[in-house]
Amino acid sequence: MWWILLVLEWLVDWTRGTFWYLFGRRSGLCKETISPPGPLVDQKKKYKVLRKEFDEFEVPRNLDVIVIGSGIGGLTAAATLAKLGKKVLVLEQDKQAGGLCKTFTEKGFEFDCGFHYVGQLHENGFLKVVLDLITDGQVDFAEQGSHVDTVVIGKGTQCKEYTIYSGKKQMEAHLKKQFPSDTKAVEEFFKIMKICSKKIHLLCMLKMVPLWFARFILWSGIADLISPVFRYSRTSTTDMVKTFTSNQDLLTVFSQIFYGVPPKNSSLMIDALFLHHSKRGVYYPKGGASEIPYHIIQVLEKHGGRVLVNAPVSKILVDGKQSACGVAVKAGGKDVEIWAPVIISNAGMFTTFKKLLTPEIQANRKIQDYVHILKPGKGFFQVFAGFNATREELGISSTNMRLYKSNNMDEVMEEYFDSDKGDAPDRIPMMYLSFPSAKDPTSCTRFPGQSRMVIHTMVNPKWFGQWNNLSETESDEEYERYKMRFANHLFDWACVHFPKLKEKLVMLHAVSPINMHGLGATYGSMLSAEHSLERFVPLNIAKIRCNTPVKNLYLSGQDIFSGGYSGALHGGLLCASSVVDHCLYVDLLLQQKKLKRKAVKKLE
Repeated sequence: MWWILLVLEWLVDWTRGTFWYLFGRRSGLCKETISPPGPLVDQKKKYKVLRKEFDEFEVPRNLDVIVIGSGIGGLTAAATLAKLGKKVLVLEQDKQAGGLCKTFTEKGFEFDCGFHYVGQLHENGFLKVVLDLITDGQVDFAEQGSHVDTVVIGKGTQCKEYTIYSGKKQMEAHLKKQFPSDTKAVEEFFKIMKICSKKIHLLCMLKMVPLWFARFILWSGIADLISPVFRYSRTSTTDMVKTFTSNQDLLTVFSQIFYGVPPKNSSLMIDALFLHHSKRGVYYPKGGASEIPYHIIQVLEKHGGRVLVNAPVSKILVDGKQSACGVAVKAGGKDVEIWAPVIISNAGMFTTFKKLLTPEIQANRKIQDYVHILKPGKGFFQVFAGFNATREELGISSTNMRLYKSNNMDEVMEEYFDSDKGDAPDRIPMMYLSFPSAKDPTSCTRFPGQSRMVIHTMVNPKWFGQWNNLSETESDEEYERYKMRFANHLFDWACVHFPKLKEKLVMLHAVSPINMHGLGATYGSMLSAEHSLERFVPLNIAKIRCNTPVKNLYLSGQDIFSGGYSGALHGGLLCASSVVDHCLYVDLLLQQKKLKRKAVKKLE
């Protein structure tokens, strides 16, 4: 019986420590007031902030934190820590800050690199509270129409369409109308959605409590008694949905936000959260996605921080005790060493541990165990199209379209990724398309008479392997021909649903995994690590945390919890919490409650 007493003693100690960790003190993070959004600034003024060149004389003195990478995860961690009094420097290897929230111009058309929309920004929603905090409320979001997505399954006469509408009750009711024989299945899935959205914090807590304690509550079954969310995270979407229904179309709709993993190998919890993300409506930033990093950087600079671009970090420096203590930046043909007691990498787990650390540290068993938990995700392929026509002339809207060749995604995706390189462009089984110009109400005045379309699909990086060493400025005829085979096939598929596109097309630009917007992403995966079922097994969730085996080195971004804008933002918050050894979520949740009380008083 002695071991039971020992476990109880550990639980008492952990409970007491966790109480003070969570509730014993406040950080002062939310004490500043938020102002209404101001007018949009012109592109030149924006670029002065987003494209501030690296120079060793621009580096602030007495730094507290260095952040590698200016994606949303890195900027969220940086701005949060700056608001807590830390002096922060963010280093970006590309010519423009912002990660996947960057914009670029091609032949007179402006495109977002990877941003589509964001959900959960309704008044006083948690994500809205956080975003207002790190931007001082200066990003003005346009709420989109309630028709969020159209899911198209099949081609030609066998084509079937299903529509996804936002709304607290409307989303479920609308799906039931489209699947009258599977209303119970829809109800069950929405129950799971509700549980996952309300209990996701329990999975986040696994990253904050001592690892031994996380192992104990998972091994003992206590976690499963607390909430079914632990079971949902380790259950595949296919396995769970098959207990409700045999309808493959419904399975495809439930897992419609495809991120490179077929439903049989994807976490039910992640698919449920992705669908839930648009339940309260979706939003797009007026002025384009670069408005987000632009305003975060201004907050950072207001608190003494700096973001410098064209600053490729070549290595993370460590001291004699193997603790991270600085970085080396390639500049002017030499390494410039910059020192700080805390280093945060937003460059992704694989880049951080396989490229930025010395071979001796990489060989460390703890590092190897840490890295092997995750696998690189599938590569992304994008097509950017510009048209000399308005949305009315083209018959387009803000609704996203998700096209699938078949409702058996488990089978067709496996066949596609196993395809030979020569056959792959003709066998694309799915794509996502959207019209950012139809989402941004300022587009018609900033770019009159123009429309823009973005297409995404997944590819196997090995198909592009022979061009891995091709730089962004180099060209290769064979590579261009192969890349455009994918692009033309995808564009033709889009024209089936929007026939007016072809005659108004001005430019078609393709981006492959080789040069994915200068991100340096492993295998061109915009979501970084693969979103496989193995990744979301609760014990692996607990193991993948911001603290790394290298003292004073922390991770932020999509690899910490999940991909996408929201996942990266939460990765930044978790990282900042780890650095200051305080759960900042408590401060943010209290702020959310305070704002809700104010809103209620206004109505009284």
